[in-house]
Amino acid sequence: MLNFKIFSNNFQIVTSSNSQIDYMLTIKKVDITEADTLLAFSKKTFYDFFAHLNDPANMEAYSSVAFTEQNMLEQLTNPNSDFYFAMLDNQLAGYLKLNFGDAQTEFKDRNALEIERVYVSGEHHGKKIGKQLLNFAIEVALNKNFNYVWLGVWEHNYKAIGFYEHAGFEVFSSHEFLLGDDRQKDLLMKKKI
Repeated sequence: MLNFKIFSNNFQIVTSSNSQIDYMLTIKKVDITEADTLLAFSKKTFYDFFAHLNDPANMEAYSSVAFTEQNMLEQLTNPNSDFYFAMLDNQLAGYLKLNFGDAQTEFKDRNALEIERVYVSGEHHGKKIGKQLLNFAIEVALNKNFNYVWLGVWEHNYKAIGFYEHAGFEVFSSHEFLLGDDRQKDLLMKKKI
């Protein structure tokens, strides 16, 4: 069951998990004053999901550039990027980064929205938060009259690939992702809307 309630930059969703417990999920736009929280949560979730699969030196090399205060502030102040927190009963449970126009990491298509990041902390898996963030991103794209939504996902992240395929995304290309000195391949997936 989904029930959207919209309050300015906040979107509340009542959703039921597999155990039929109702959760109040609020998707709220991240404010510049929350940069430190976003930075810490971004780094934590990235490490939680990928540290055990990658060389520690490569993780550190990537993090020393990607997870800095300056980098986060530049992203937060980019008018063509939006960050959203997923708050579950007032606790930070996940986040989403959307890019439009020139902020997109590839293509720069004015008729497309890029989902650059969607992360849910491990303790909140199974509560359909990732699905709600993805649906929210698609709603944003529809409201902006975009033709499609696209994203990149590591070729070895089979669970995420399956999640996106189930949501109607299809692989259309790939690109290189450099993690330290490890050249990895991301699959590019899109969904026409």
